[in-house]
Amino acid sequence: MSDDRPTQPYAASAAVAAPPPVPPQGQAPVRDRTGLAIAMMCAVSLIFAFQDVFSRILGGGYPPVLIVMIRYWVFALFVIALVARQPGGLKRAIRTKRPLTQIARGVILALEVLIMVEAFVRLGLIETHAVFSVYPLLVAALSGPVLGEAVGWRRWTAIAVGFAGIIVILNPGGGVISMAALLPFAAALMFALYGLLTRHVSRDDPAMVSFFWTGVSGAVAMTLVGIWDWQWLAPMDWVWMACLCVCGMTSHYLMIRSYELAEASALQPFGYTQLVWVSILGVVLFNETLRANVVIGAAIVVAASLFTLWRQRMRSR
Repeated sequence: MSDDRPTQPYAASAAVAAPPPVPPQGQAPVRDRTGLAIAMMCAVSLIFAFQDVFSRILGGGYPPVLIVMIRYWVFALFVIALVARQPGGLKRAIRTKRPLTQIARGVILALEVLIMVEAFVRLGLIETHAVFSVYPLLVAALSGPVLGEAVGWRRWTAIAVGFAGIIVILNPGGGVISMAALLPFAAALMFALYGLLTRHVSRDDPAMVSFFWTGVSGAVAMTLVGIWDWQWLAPMDWVWMACLCVCGMTSHYLMIRSYELAEASALQPFGYTQLVWVSILGVVLFNETLRANVVIGAAIVVAASLFTLWRQRMRSR
């Protein structure tokens, strides 16, 4: 069974990624204004890139778990406020037919965000996102065992090509691959699992219910592990944290609006523009090096991922 619901166009690493509330499956968006929706999605990708910048700045001076915990506190409040305005309010959002799966989704996503912040500090923005861009291929590879979807030889070929691109990025012939290089891959694997579980619960729960459980369960999980590392941020760092949280709320609002205006399949490819923004910001702000093997490998991975998205769209039709 193919499902065209979006999990997130790209890189949940930067934001606390949650499935945007979308119209029920089979129902067209309220308005079809694809051009405006694409512009919004590109803006979302740019905001996500700046979130990564703020995460790297803060993660370099404080435990990443502390940064993610505070972000989740603000995100949970944003989710609760947003859900409370929907029909049925919080009482409806709490009711889920799959509570354990919903909690698992939230915890997996929170851990994925934590790993990505750690990767930003150790590897930089460019290489982290280059490796993380493999996640759509992991979704395709795992959709069979997790959801029972059929994966044809074309998509398996694209998956193999994409993993070849990851090898190019890691450049094993250039020396020993560090353990830090495995962080974004582990995050991509977790985000793929999160996306597949999102599809799974979407068969029984509305998107707004999943949105609520993602924010709340993630905030609880991060509090349980992060409160032990609590410390007050320096005054300027609270400014960076405020920018990070404002970007998070703004990006999610724009993402929700974009999915109201156009089909997910038309918007997903434009999420990859975040890789471009991240590369520019990494070079300009952090003096990161845009190595040739990273560019070539990322191009291979993105091309393979776009092919799998196209095949999914064809199958859903």
